[in-house]
Amino acid sequence: MVWSVYRWIDGDEAGPGTIRNWAAFGADLAAVVRELHHIDLMGATRANGLSWYRGGSLAPCGEWISRCLNDCRTILGAELDVDTLEQLWRAGLALPEPSGSHVRLHGDLKPTNLLVREGKLHAVIDFGGLSVGFPDAEHSTLWDLPPEARLAYWDALSLDDLTWTRARAWAIAVGVSGISYYWNTFPAFVAECRTRLQAILTEWCAS
Repeated sequence: MVWSVYRWIDGDEAGPGTIRNWAAFGADLAAVVRELHHIDLMGATRANGLSWYRGGSLAPCGEWISRCLNDCRTILGAELDVDTLEQLWRAGLALPEPSGSHVRLHGDLKPTNLLVREGKLHAVIDFGGLSVGFPDAEHSTLWDLPPEARLAYWDALSLDDLTWTRARAWAIAVGVSGISYYWNTFPAFVAECRTRLQAILTEWCAS
C-alpha cells in the first residue's frame, strides 16, 4: 500500500449514499490501519505532543466517564439505555491493561475523516490527532459503520475479544463524553455520538 499526506484530496464522506460494498470498505479500512500500525516508530514515544488520551489505558478515564454517563441519564432519560452502556464500559475498564507494543495512531477514524471515490475508500484525512500508543481506541469508530463493515474489519485484523471489548469501551467513552460536553453547542456531533451508542446497544442486544 502506497500513501502520502496531502493538503487537499477530492472525495465524498463515507456513508450509505457513497459506499457500494460495506464489507469491502471495512476490509480496506483494516488494511490502512494495519499499515499505519506497522510503521516504524523510529524512537517516537508518548511524549512531546504524541501522548493523546485515546492511545493510553481506560483506567484514567474512569471518573470522568462516570460523570458523563450520569450526564447522559439526565439529558436523555429513557431515550438511551445508559445502564447497559455503563455495564459495557465497566467490562472494558475491568480488563487487564493492554500488553502489546505502542504503534502510530490516527486517533479519529470516523466516517467524516474517510473519503470515498467510486464507492470505495479513497483516503484518510485529518491527522491532527496523530499520536503514539496502544491501538485499542483506534478501532472504536467501527461502531459508526454498519455491522458488515465492522465484521470485515475485525476479521481482516484478527482482533481478539479483549481488544474488541476495550475498543467498545472507548467507543462508549467518546460517545457519552461527546453528548455531555457538546449537548448545547455541537448538535451534529451529538447526533453522531447518539447513533454510535445506539449501534453498540443494538449489537449487544443481538449477541
